[in-house]
Amino acid sequence: MLSLLQPPVRLCDGLARRRLLQIGGLSSLGLHLPEFWRLSSAQAASPAPSRPPAKAKACIILFLMGGPPQHSTFDPKPQAPREIRGAYSPIATAVPGLQLCELWPRTALVADRLAVLRAMSTGDNAHSSSGYYMMTGVPHAPMNAENANPGFPNDSPHMGAIARSLLTSRGQLPAAVRLPHRIFNTDGSVWPGQDAGYLGRAVEPWLLNCQPASAAAKIDEFLLSHDVDDRRLRDRRQLLKQLAPDIPGQLVMENSGWDQLADRAFDVLGSSPARQAFELDRESAETRDRYGRSQFGQSVLMGRRLVEAGVSLVQVNWYRGADEPSDAPCWDSHARETQRLKDVLCPSADQALAALLEDLSERGLLDETLVVVMSEFGRTPRMNGGGGRDHWGHVFSAALAGGGIQGGAVYGASDEIGGFAKENKTSPQDLTATIFHCLGLDPHTVIQDTVGRPIPISRGEVIQGILA
Repeated sequence: MLSLLQPPVRLCDGLARRRLLQIGGLSSLGLHLPEFWRLSSAQAASPAPSRPPAKAKACIILFLMGGPPQHSTFDPKPQAPREIRGAYSPIATAVPGLQLCELWPRTALVADRLAVLRAMSTGDNAHSSSGYYMMTGVPHAPMNAENANPGFPNDSPHMGAIARSLLTSRGQLPAAVRLPHRIFNTDGSVWPGQDAGYLGRAVEPWLLNCQPASAAAKIDEFLLSHDVDDRRLRDRRQLLKQLAPDIPGQLVMENSGWDQLADRAFDVLGSSPARQAFELDRESAETRDRYGRSQFGQSVLMGRRLVEAGVSLVQVNWYRGADEPSDAPCWDSHARETQRLKDVLCPSADQALAALLEDLSERGLLDETLVVVMSEFGRTPRMNGGGGRDHWGHVFSAALAGGGIQGGAVYGASDEIGGFAKENKTSPQDLTATIFHCLGLDPHTVIQDTVGRPIPISRGEVIQGILA
C-alpha cells in the first residue's frame, strides 16, 4: 500500500477534524485527501512568471542513492589495472565510440538517446551533504558533513519545490512528486535538500511513501470510503454546498477559501487520470515485467504514469529495502562490489532505465520528457581491501535524455583512473541550470522566499554541449 505523508491531525488553518465533522466537512463526506491542498492554495494564488518555451513538459529524475561507481556504469576504464577498472569489461553501444560497462546491456542499446556527463563533481565525500548539493545546486555548509540535518542554513529548496513555485500543474496532481520514500542514511537520518526549504511548505514536493512492487499498489487518499461510489460522491459534494451557508460566520471568515479547497479535493477524487495514475495494476503484466518487478523498476513505471497524469517533476529514489545487507546498502558498496553490482544493482537499474526510455519513445513522450540519472557522488578509483569502493565526490557520472537533450553526446572526461575531472568539469548548479532550462525556466530567474528575500533558482550555467 501507499500513503501520502502529510499532517494527519489538524488542518493548517487550525480547524480540527472533529469540528469539521460537526459542520459536514470533507472527512464526514467519506473523503481522505490530505490537508496539503490548503498549503497548495497559496501557490495557486500567485501568478506564474512568463518564461521561454520549454523543450520538455516534464522531468523524471532517477536518483541512484548510495553512489554508483563511475567505472562500472558510464565511464569504464578498460586500460587501467584491475584494482581500478574493476572486474567488468566495457561494451559497445548504439553510439560509435561510446562504451558502457557490460552490466548495462539494455541501456547500451538505447545509448543514442543519452547524453553522458563524465566529469560531474561535488568535491564532497559525505552522502548527506553531497546529496544536498546535487538536489539543490547549492553546496552544503560545511562540506563533508555526514548525517547532516535539514534546516537553516542548509535550507535551499529541492528542484521539485522550484518546479512547484514556477510551473503550473498540467492536471489535478501537484507539479512535483517524490517516491517511493525519503532518502536517509543507515542510522535513519534524513538528508537535507529534499523539501521546499526557505520557500515554505506551500510548494513542498509531494512525498509518496510506497512499495509499488506489491500486487496492488494504490494510494489510500485517492480511494473513496467503501460505502461511497461516484454517484454518492456527487451527492455529497452537493450536500456540502448546501451546508456552507449554515456554517457560523466567524468560522467562514477564519477559513476563507475553504470552498475552493473542497472543490479542488472533489476534483481530484473525481478525476480518473489523477486517481488512476497510482494504480499500477492497470498496466499490463508485460509492461510491468518490462520495467522489472523490483521496487525501483515499478517506482520508475509509476513515475512515467505520474508524468502522463500531469506532474511536471518526479524524483524516483532508489529503493532502500530491509533486505539490503548492512555492509552494502543501496549503491553504497564498500564491500563485495563485484557481486552486488552483478546480482542486485546494475540489472535492476539497467532494465528500468532502458524500459523508461523505450516506453516514453513509443508513446511519443520522450521528446517532451527530460530523464535524468544521477546520484550524490561516485566511488574511489581504487578498490579497497574489502572488495569495494569508498565515497568519492571528486568525479563521477550522470546521464540525461529526452526533451531538449542531444542523444549520443558525451560531455566532460575524467582522468585515466576515473579519479578527477580532466575536461569540462561539471557542477551540480550547472546540472540544475540545465534541468530548469529544458523545462522552460530561465536558470537566472529570481524568486522570493517566505520573508521576501530575492534568491536565484540556480547559480550555475546551462551545459550547452548536451543540448539538442
